[in-house]
Amino acid sequence: MTATWTIDQSHSLAEFSVRHMMVATAKGQFQTITGTARFDEGDLTTASVEATIDVASITTRDAKRDEHLRSADFFEVEAHPTITFKSTGITKKRDDRFDIAGDLTIRGVTRSVVLDTTFNGIGTSPWGTSVAGFEAETEINRKDFGLEWNVALETGGVLVSDKVKIHLEVELIKQG
Repeated sequence: MTATWTIDQSHSLAEFSVRHMMVATAKGQFQTITGTARFDEGDLTTASVEATIDVASITTRDAKRDEHLRSADFFEVEAHPTITFKSTGITKKRDDRFDIAGDLTIRGVTRSVVLDTTFNGIGTSPWGTSVAGFEAETEINRKDFGLEWNVALETGGVLVSDKVKIHLEVELIKQG
């Protein structure tokens, strides 16, 4: 039977990483993520997933960089306050591994992506609620979403790589 599950924000994470100055990795997180999944526990390939990230909740542990990322150079938070994902199909790869295809919208630009997803299982919380856990990863080119800003380095290369790795840790709570 299909049930509705909601994201448990306090036990979920939306994280990204990019190369910085061609030699190091800079990481950041979005602290506010909401959404729902509808699925039959016996057949996850029938699931549908929708999630929304509050872009203003970005943190990279550097206040100046966070403000720059919120600006028109990057996410342009005032015009595009959210990042959204809506699944379009799910394929089982093996026992606990799935590809979740969907539409990712960043800065008003929508592109198809595939999330390499691991189903971590279902359990019961100490409060009697059913919870489900998932991990997912994908990689995007930020320029595909209009995130063009960069600086050329005197030694060659650029300040920020085009490639962005996205990592999600999601805990869902069964509703009803």
